[in-house]
Amino acid sequence: MEYSLHFTFREEWTDERLYFNSPSLKHIVLSPGQRIWVPDTFFQNEKDGKKHDIDTPNILIRVYNGTARILYSCRLTLTLSCPMKLADYPLDVQTCVVDFASYAYTTKDIEYIWKEEKPIQIKDGLRQSLPSFLLSNVRTGNCTSVTNTGAYSCLRTIIELKREFSYYLLQLYIPSFMLVAVSWVSFWLDKDSVPARVTLGVTTLLTMTTQASGVNANLPPVSY
Repeated sequence: MEYSLHFTFREEWTDERLYFNSPSLKHIVLSPGQRIWVPDTFFQNEKDGKKHDIDTPNILIRVYNGTARILYSCRLTLTLSCPMKLADYPLDVQTCVVDFASYAYTTKDIEYIWKEEKPIQIKDGLRQSLPSFLLSNVRTGNCTSVTNTGAYSCLRTIIELKREFSYYLLQLYIPSFMLVAVSWVSFWLDKDSVPARVTLGVTTLLTMTTQASGVNANLPPVSY
């Protein structure tokens, strides 16, 4: 299972080789074509992705005066894997993560640290703009791992998505309740009205089967 995410990715670091001191400039902006060292950050659970370049590459490289601090910012669209648990569907809450780390540099060379103030900024109205889910919470974490080649610093964004229940209430629960209520009418029919009783029972069964098929068509095949 997967989901798509469109966001602006920013990271900062210090490179003394780009130090400058100017009485008038607060910072300078470098073009994406200028060759400077950039961390080899990659997203561990990425399945597909792209950088935006319409009508110019959406990349910002800013070097601050007197500190050699560098700000790197770019717009990304990623397709990420998310192992969803559907046992409580449609009352489920899904937790998806975005893990990013250095591909080649170990913790001796690079250590990722979240910004202390507002490490994740959410656009106004985004929490209620998703068609099927409510963005209930976004928090940060750490996922530093140790492999055969060394320890690699890793940061994690944890996204909690609560499924909107109103759609299923109107399209599934209320119609099912009404079908069950209609099926009870057979108890008030005359015992000799066999065609009416059979027709009512078969119609109810077929309708419930059609509803169940429609729900299952929107779900991945799972063992529960």
